Amino acid sequence: MLRKILDSPWLYFSLAALILVVAVFSQLRIHLPSRPTGSLADLDRLRERDDVNVVFLLIDTLRADRLSCYGHERETTPVIDFLAKTGVRFAHVQSQSSWTKVSMASLWTGFYPRRTGIQRFQDALAPEATLPAEIFEAAGFRTAGIVRNGWLANNFGFAQGYDLYVQPRPSATPAKFERKSPSAPALEGTDWDATESAVEFISSHKHERFFLYVHYMDIHQYLYDVDSAKFGNGIKEAYDNALHWTDRNVSAVLGEIEGSDLFDRTVVVIASDHGEAFYEHGLEGHARNLYREVTETPLIVVLPFRLEPGIIVETPVQNVDVWPTVLELLGLPALPNADGRSLVPLLHAAANGSDVPEDLAQRPAFAELDQSWGQTKHPPKPIVAIVNGRHRMIQHLNNGEVELYDHQVDPLEQTNLAESQPEAVEDLKGKVAVYLEKQASWEVPKIELDEMRKAQLQALGYLDPK
Repeated sequence: MLRKILDSPWLYFSLAALILVVAVFSQLRIHLPSRPTGSLADLDRLRERDDVNVVFLLIDTLRADRLSCYGHERETTPVIDFLAKTGVRFAHVQSQSSWTKVSMASLWTGFYPRRTGIQRFQDALAPEATLPAEIFEAAGFRTAGIVRNGWLANNFGFAQGYDLYVQPRPSATPAKFERKSPSAPALEGTDWDATESAVEFISSHKHERFFLYVHYMDIHQYLYDVDSAKFGNGIKEAYDNALHWTDRNVSAVLGEIEGSDLFDRTVVVIASDHGEAFYEHGLEGHARNLYREVTETPLIVVLPFRLEPGIIVETPVQNVDVWPTVLELLGLPALPNADGRSLVPLLHAAANGSDVPEDLAQRPAFAELDQSWGQTKHPPKPIVAIVNGRHRMIQHLNNGEVELYDHQVDPLEQTNLAESQPEAVEDLKGKVAVYLEKQASWEVPKIELDEMRKAQLQALGYLDPK
């Protein structure tokens, strides 16, 4: 019997898998990478180099104010904090929606939702859209996407330009993990599955130039390792525990980059698709409204060298700006006709203490959501948010209702000033009217979900069967 076990190839496959598991978990400790010191001149020279990789870490459902480096009193993100202090941190970032598919379509294309045409559950990105992965692929990069969110699946058009675009095979969720979100769906596995795949990709392709996109989901579920929990058992505490767990996953990816001697030629970008509500306006979760808590996200750019001190950009920016910025930094072709702008001039202004270009300083930011996006038999219920200067205005397009908030005196957006400040409302309405004149840049494909997929989404709370 023992001989049969020893002769079985499955024994060795299992041992190899166990070794890989141990290797990955050994990297899930706090790891602060070392890089050479650099300067703005080195930043400008990135476009002249032909050896720089890009790793894009998208942390789903990450609201900016829960990170230590964005002012949270808890030390939720020691690794990301270190990266922010020695890289570039954008202090005020607006996502283009509070629902993943809409937000990510805008982030990847640089187009506002009006132009992507992505509004409801069956909408997909058109083949005519140009995505960053296609630009990287054309420039000779090996491209890979490791994605745990079903709304970014191949059939919704997000796989364009990738040599490899996969959902990592889920492992059994460890017994000592807890899932605390009252509203988010339960996913199989953990972010460790994505981290393991990312580590394997980096190790396998370290001798090639690559673009790697990793989409983490455990914060979306408030899922965390009980053994490493630091912050208690309430809703907010569980979210922070999940964030701390995700920070350890980020550390593991950084450890592989450094262990493969790639840190002096890799740009790491950390961003999110939307935030999360903790009942500030009566609801927990996201994809229901466009208040600050669900649309303010982090953006951190980690360069192949340390900046001492790091750069903090205070000028408000948007997720549509992410790829125009990264592509310009690397000297690659721009996203065609994008609404987003390169933020490189803001980096120089922040570092030198010089004036911000007026066209970047005065821009309004837009977000959009069809509040009935997942209600299969309900008509559209669109709302648009504009953030401009000290104000956020939310306009309900079906009934004309307007909400106006002043961030300088009401950062939590609790007092609607629409009736008391009609001049501000009219000014912002005019800007929204210009925004609404934008049209989809292509015919939007509609994806028919089979009955099994619909039933799964309904069971998870993503679709309303009514």
